[in-house]
Amino acid sequence: MQASDLTARHCKPVSKGESPLADDQTSERLACLHTDWRVDDSGREISRSFSFSNYYQTMAFVNALAWIAHAEDHHPDIEVGYNRCLVRYSTHAIGGLSDNDFICAARLDALLPAQV
Repeated sequence: MQASDLTARHCKPVSKGESPLADDQTSERLACLHTDWRVDDSGREISRSFSFSNYYQTMAFVNALAWIAHAEDHHPDIEVGYNRCLVRYSTHAIGGLSDNDFICAARLDALLPAQV
């Protein structure tokens, strides 16, 4: 699997009762993302911190992130500062990670090819 495999896909609704990705599936998808993405200790969330030169660039990124989240109907938790943005994805309906998390993460990576 490659990043382009993820960015070519779109998020699908996930229902309670579906199983989160297994550890090997998570590892396979994580390998397709920028190396700054991390899985938390519980295996339920991926996160990445993005750095920018100024507030304007940060907010432009956040607006693009919001557009992706709206279009894919999959919304991350974000923390925004003057020149940084922490993005955390998890599929809350299943209490862990789904393909949707990695699809959206790959789309964010594609926004900043110079950082990838």
